[in-house]
Amino acid sequence: MGKFVIIYGRSGTGKSRSLKNFGKDELFLVNVEGKELPFRGKFKYTMISDNVDAIGEALQTMTTKSAVIDDCGYIMTHRFMREHREMTGNKQFTMYNDIADDIYKLIRITKHLDDDKIVYFVFHEDMNDAGITIIRTLGKLLDSKVCIEGMATIVLHSMFDGQKYYFKAQNSGSDIAKSPEGMFDAVDIPNDLKSVDDAIRAYYEMEEA
Repeated sequence: MGKFVIIYGRSGTGKSRSLKNFGKDELFLVNVEGKELPFRGKFKYTMISDNVDAIGEALQTMTTKSAVIDDCGYIMTHRFMREHREMTGNKQFTMYNDIADDIYKLIRITKHLDDDKIVYFVFHEDMNDAGITIIRTLGKLLDSKVCIEGMATIVLHSMFDGQKYYFKAQNSGSDIAKSPEGMFDAVDIPNDLKSVDDAIRAYYEMEEA
């Protein structure tokens, strides 16, 4: 079973930056928005698409052990912007159902990959009425019915304190960060998805990337 990992945070907190230490042929990058990377270089295996079926097929045939979907939230946003003006009444409810189905489908595909595969889903953050930072989705269907973070064992909160970029690996009471006991040696860990990938593989005794 493949591993589904969530990275979430505000824009500018280093979510995309965290990819920089992967070798150019170590990572399959799904660049949903088609934006430039915030560092020099590029990855050999890159796909620019917001089509869920195409992304799902590519994940199932990728030759790398790790993949990143950056930013997964724009899969929802793009579909909403394409369809919302034509959707009224029951059709609008159907559109939100379809958007929820898209993300759920990608997660299920990831979990059915080979045991040595890890897919990182990158999202922006939002804040709920209780003041807790959560994943930004589109509509309450995903939040209340699917609960994306509930399908993941590892959720890392991307942070920038004005001086350093880092990931929060455990819940602070004001976010949804979490990770298995003993996987990381601190609550705040370096903003380095390659080292995160290594730690996950070591913890689960997975094949090296």
